[in-house]
Amino acid sequence: MNPQAKLISSLSLLLGTTLTISSNHWMMAWTGLEINTLAILPLISKSHHPRAIEASTKYFLTQATASTLLLFSSMTNAWFTGQWDITQLTHPTSCTLLTLAISMKLGLVPFHFWFPEVLQGSSLMTNLLLATIMKFPPTTLLFMTSSSLNPTLMSTLAIASAALGGWMGLNQTQIRKTLAFSSIAHLGWMTIILIYYPKLTLLTFYIYSLTTAAIFFTLNNINTLKLSTMMTAWTKTPSLAAMLMLVLLSLAGLPPLTGFLPKWMIIQELIKQELTTMATIITLLSLLGLFFYLRLAYCATITLPPNSVNYMKQWQINKPINMLTTTLTTLSIMLLPLSPMILSIP
Repeated sequence: MNPQAKLISSLSLLLGTTLTISSNHWMMAWTGLEINTLAILPLISKSHHPRAIEASTKYFLTQATASTLLLFSSMTNAWFTGQWDITQLTHPTSCTLLTLAISMKLGLVPFHFWFPEVLQGSSLMTNLLLATIMKFPPTTLLFMTSSSLNPTLMSTLAIASAALGGWMGLNQTQIRKTLAFSSIAHLGWMTIILIYYPKLTLLTFYIYSLTTAAIFFTLNNINTLKLSTMMTAWTKTPSLAAMLMLVLLSLAGLPPLTGFLPKWMIIQELIKQELTTMATIITLLSLLGLFFYLRLAYCATITLPPNSVNYMKQWQINKPINMLTTTLTTLSIMLLPLSPMILSIP
């Protein structure tokens, strides 16, 4: 990809994200979302492969539809209330339309069909942008309008996302699709607590982004896209393969790793809100995700994969592990002891 084009796309991503999260007017927030959409399209289709072109087309159509629906919901609210302020979304129809629009942008069930296909057709670094940075502006809009949203609708979307994300991830052999359904399941955890404790949604998103970034940087370092090639990753960088296992378990939410913190706090807050049944359901649904995380962790560290001898011979000097990958993997594993300090941040 042309360096100038990559620089323009990167700066446009930064501009669109900043514009959306710092705006109080719906038109400015919509403008930032549109800039983000147009900026990520060249990065998705940069390989000129048919799958990449298909992924960019699906992404554009979905995001354009969601942006149109978001603009329509804000116009409806302005028509009835005379307010263009994001925090003044009070009309019930506008709230419902906004929830559907943001769900489509994030990939919540039942608007999730585009997300695994787009990730499968993109490179690993583009996947990282799609799974983290591109989800931050819509999540911020949900955070700012959390007091006006319908709790029943949000809880339904959250439980459906947690269920389908865990269920559909069970039979995947492509790592990118597995991580896409993992993202959908984590979105369910973020959404279910949004009404009751919005700051906890942001904390969950931050820790999810940290852990996902560590996984994508590690996969990019060992050049792995499928379970069959992950089985031989230990022949290239044994230490990185072991760290990848721990990061995957952290993403699953196993104690005492970092990923346990948001799930623990979400369950605790749901119980405080007397929603014990909902907490029990989403906790049980997380066991589905735990299964394929354990399968990925097993494949990352297995020393005798069921492959031919010729396929096993991958001993080679790989590119050195950069400092960013090491830092991200360490934080995504060992951040839990710092949780009192994290929770004390206002």
